[in-house]
Amino acid sequence: MLTKKILMSAVLALSSLSLMAVSSNSFALSAEEQKGLDISLESKKRDLGWQDSTADMLMLLRNKQGQESTREIKMKSLEVLNDGDKSLTIFNKPRDVKGTAFLSFSHPVEADDQWLFLPALKRVKRISSRNKSGPFMGSEFAFEDLSSFEVEKYTYKYLGVDELNGVTNFKVEQYPVDENSGYTRRVVWIDTKEYLAHKIDFYDRKDSLLKTLTFSDYKQYLSKHWRADNQEMINHQNGKSTELKWANYNFKTGLSDSDFNRNSLKRAR
Repeated sequence: MLTKKILMSAVLALSSLSLMAVSSNSFALSAEEQKGLDISLESKKRDLGWQDSTADMLMLLRNKQGQESTREIKMKSLEVLNDGDKSLTIFNKPRDVKGTAFLSFSHPVEADDQWLFLPALKRVKRISSRNKSGPFMGSEFAFEDLSSFEVEKYTYKYLGVDELNGVTNFKVEQYPVDENSGYTRRVVWIDTKEYLAHKIDFYDRKDSLLKTLTFSDYKQYLSKHWRADNQEMINHQNGKSTELKWANYNFKTGLSDSDFNRNSLKRAR
């Protein structure tokens, strides 16, 4: 047990040093750019140390007329030292998507690695970085939206303070570094108390408002880590929306790299 605590302390220390390195490389930034970066660094730093997690998710797809379909999903996630996080998304219901599994390896600088297993075809399909802006399983989330937030993926600009639902938020503009991103920029509302994201506006390649993602019903786990029980992505251009309802979070369950590989896609449960 003592060895595990020492190892975890080392992990957190190295992660903090990595974030500090990002900040130290920002000598040429304007005051607004530096503050936007600092807020984002603090938001990331406050959530370090969760190790791994599992959760259940209900995905509700709504069309322009308000008609609704649902999908039941199991999520597994792994925190990775000095790299982006790994996640495994497993569809359990309805029958036509049962067994579908999505594996994502996020990276701070390089293009993310993503694979989709389609049971009907009995094969694993690699998602090209050029297709990352495409819709994920008919939802209003793009493949790139499913990556973990990594500070190095963006450049930043502080826009000021804004009230949102009675909560004071920093307003930060984020510009994707990846040329294959489907967005020119994101505007993020991050509360000034816990540094949690409450709203994200996504602007398309023509710099028109495309989507808005809102986070609500935050709960705290392990006296440190906050997760939103509800996320809703509204597409302003097609009138569709996707709502994610989260439940049954568990942390530090013992997941490891062996639970997140291409072979695990076909046998994912």
